[in-house]
Amino acid sequence: MTHMAAELIRSYQTRADQALDRRLPSTDLHPSDLHRAMRYAVLGGGKRIRPVLVYATGAAVGALPDALDGSACAVEFIHAYSLIHDDLPAMDNDDLRHGQPTCHRAFGEALAILAGDALQALAFQVLGQDATLIADPVIRLRMLGVLAQAAGSRGMVGGQAIDLAAVGRELTLAELENMHIHKTGALIRASVLLGALSQPTVESAVLERLDHYAKCIGLAFQIRDDILDVIGDTTTLGKPQGSDRALAKPTYPALLGLDGAREHARLLHQEALASLQPLGSKAEALRWIASYIVERAY
Repeated sequence: MTHMAAELIRSYQTRADQALDRRLPSTDLHPSDLHRAMRYAVLGGGKRIRPVLVYATGAAVGALPDALDGSACAVEFIHAYSLIHDDLPAMDNDDLRHGQPTCHRAFGEALAILAGDALQALAFQVLGQDATLIADPVIRLRMLGVLAQAAGSRGMVGGQAIDLAAVGRELTLAELENMHIHKTGALIRASVLLGALSQPTVESAVLERLDHYAKCIGLAFQIRDDILDVIGDTTTLGKPQGSDRALAKPTYPALLGLDGAREHARLLHQEALASLQPLGSKAEALRWIASYIVERAY
């Protein structure tokens, strides 16, 4: 990634951090412990890939940055809530997230569950009421539907249920991809669509190409996660290395081998770039993000 690309992505990450901080409830407000747990889970680290995708997609279709903050926060609140719940003993039973104790380790299981619940609710409150978002009620309702489907049983939560049922089983490539299209890919696709819908005049053909791009990078993101679980280290990853293998989870390296998983990610990367071709230079940031996803070290 070029220096200019890295600087742009960092600027998006900084903007997202500031927008998230403004929209999270203050710890001065009652119940303060719950608000402290929410802020801990959201502001304690993370790559902000989903908000960055909102901003980069919005830029590609000509949306103003101020119109994107609410959508960027909404997808990150959903993502943060999902991580809190995924880390719980009933799910993945992880002790570390972003290099610090997971939310349930820091605040106890009950408060962590409530923090996740509250972040999910806050996501829809922001998307429904945020003054920076597009005023058109029809588009706003469509955006709410996009996020709700991505977060629910036909999206992220459904993917997690498939994942839990698959522990200890050998899946085919099609089954594994179906699981991750839901678990990881759905919210990444929602991020891209929300960014695009922030421009009221975006054409349906452009939406279709952006959606295909998002589907490809969503799968590539998961493949890279699976690879890093094998070759990474706990300090760099910020979470326990080898946790997927320890839980006997189906992964791309287990199914395809490391080289096969890398090649599959490379092909998805190329397909994602091909989807962006008609958008020309306006989609340059989205191309950089696709490259980052398949090359990242954590």
